[in-house]
Amino acid sequence: MAQRKDGQKTRARLLQAACTVFAHRGFHQATVADICRQAGTNVAAVSYYFGDKASLYLAAWQRAFRNFSDQFPLDPAEDAAAGPEARLRGQIRRLVLEFSRQDSTGEFARLYMLELARPSGLVDRTWHEIVKPRRQPLQALIRAVLGPEAPEEDVLFCEMSIINQCRAFVTIRRSDLEYMVAQALTPEVVEKMADHITRFSLGGIMAVRDRRSQPVLRPNSTSCPKL
Repeated sequence: MAQRKDGQKTRARLLQAACTVFAHRGFHQATVADICRQAGTNVAAVSYYFGDKASLYLAAWQRAFRNFSDQFPLDPAEDAAAGPEARLRGQIRRLVLEFSRQDSTGEFARLYMLELARPSGLVDRTWHEIVKPRRQPLQALIRAVLGPEAPEEDVLFCEMSIINQCRAFVTIRRSDLEYMVAQALTPEVVEKMADHITRFSLGGIMAVRDRRSQPVLRPNSTSCPKL
């Protein structure tokens, strides 16, 4: 029993170290030796518990996602009586807080961004399985604000705009982001940025909605002023 508990502890240490190292260096730059050094174990332990570096990477992704999901559940409690705009505000704020986390729950966002920067090709299927159910609530709220007649393209473009604003916390180095906003990213400043991104996004979504109700002005050669 003692050996089994020790083995479980060793495996857990390796997995935690893998999450940390992969989240900071990515799959290609991280080495098994780096991970084992951080975990305080030998290289043979990776082969024993995970098989190889690629399998350890997949396990790290799954662990980081579980931590992320525990902190940010898919269906948080919301005011059922609130309108779609109010609920969308809550969803955008959640996204900002998710991406701005610096503790272990932020490892998943960093793993994702490093995978985008230099793909390993190991987690494509896993990523699509993970992200699909998490996109649906945001898309539904965007669609509700845009109106039932909104083209699917408008919904997807609005979703892309929101996500990429929130991703600034992982696509831009923290020091550079602090330089851009001319202040430290304290929790209070992150809340202000969340509020700004929310207002900016809602304004953009409403502009897209209002555009559909306006007549389309097409260029007409007969209307050009004569010189």
